Order: sequence, then C-alpha cells, then structure tokens
Amino acid sequence: MKEDREERIRELKKEIADLRNRLPAHSVKPAMLSRLEELEEELERLKKDK
Repeated sequence: MKEDREERIRELKKEIADLRNRLPAHSVKPAMLSRLEELEEELERLKKDK
C-alpha cells in the first residue's frame, strides 16, 4: 500500500504542475482553481499519512 500512496503522490505532483502551467495569467476559470485546490489538499493529506 505504501507504493500505491507514493505513486499517487507522484501523480498528484505531476497533475498539479501541469495544471499550474496551463493557468492563464488573467481570467483564470474558477473550475481550474477549484481543481488545483482539490489536488493540493489531497497531496497534503497523503503526505501527512506517511
């Protein structure tokens, strides 16, 4: 299970980086910000559970 958690952490970091790279400088869509927040919260939960 530890490997699954570590794999999910890697996936989350990659998805967060990808999303941040796609964020426009202006007029960011609320859905993008919401998704970014969800990913970051999940990442923090997984890091705390180590």
